[in-house]
Amino acid sequence: MIEVCDVSKYFGEKQVLHSINTNFEEGKVNLIIGRSGSGKTVLMKCLVGLHAPEEGKVLYSGREFHNMPDGEKQHLRAEMGMVFQGSALFDSMTIEENVAFPLDMFTQQGEGEKRDRVDFCLECVDLQNINRLYPAELSGGMKKRAAIARALACNPKYLFFDEPNSGLDPKTSLLIDELITKITHDFNTTTVVNTHDMNSIITIGETISFIYQGRLEWTGNSSNVLASDNPVLNDFIFAQPLVQRLKK
Repeated sequence: MIEVCDVSKYFGEKQVLHSINTNFEEGKVNLIIGRSGSGKTVLMKCLVGLHAPEEGKVLYSGREFHNMPDGEKQHLRAEMGMVFQGSALFDSMTIEENVAFPLDMFTQQGEGEKRDRVDFCLECVDLQNINRLYPAELSGGMKKRAAIARALACNPKYLFFDEPNSGLDPKTSLLIDELITKITHDFNTTTVVNTHDMNSIITIGETISFIYQGRLEWTGNSSNVLASDNPVLNDFIFAQPLVQRLKK
């Protein structure tokens, strides 16, 4: 479990996060949702260590992340996997080299072990036999799945996704959502997804934290997100005409 305790973040004099308190549960798909500029991406960056909060704590299984000794913090980072919005694959590397990159950084595995792990991770995302291809040779959905395979390389306990469905067609987005759910449950991972994709919100959100103007406005799950009486959440959820039909 990841616990966020009274986390506040400032950039200069501007306060972006205001005393956020929420939990991200093990073995579940945990969503952070909100409008652009709401602070959800800043919150995720605080979770993974790209930003340090000025106030509050981020606890991993009871361990305070930002005040850890460097060696312990490096070990925890090896337990994290991250899928960036644009996939962030290295164009000059093959897919096999991309997926093996975290193994090169964080493990002492031999070449044979790394190849076996790469093949296993690619099989997990249904991308067999593309090891020698380069990112430019893949479709957008395949790039996203390759990025997920790379995030799985070190067998992470904590898996983070930043807008995983961004730029994908609806059918591919459904496949990515199904893959995220399967990986989370198969490996009992603590998965955190930053999204504003409505299909993800109403189908895979086992816990949902709604951030509004840097504050935690609502928590719940996909079962009750459409039935909330919170007007700020409803303005966000039912902004699209298609979703408005679900309310009738």
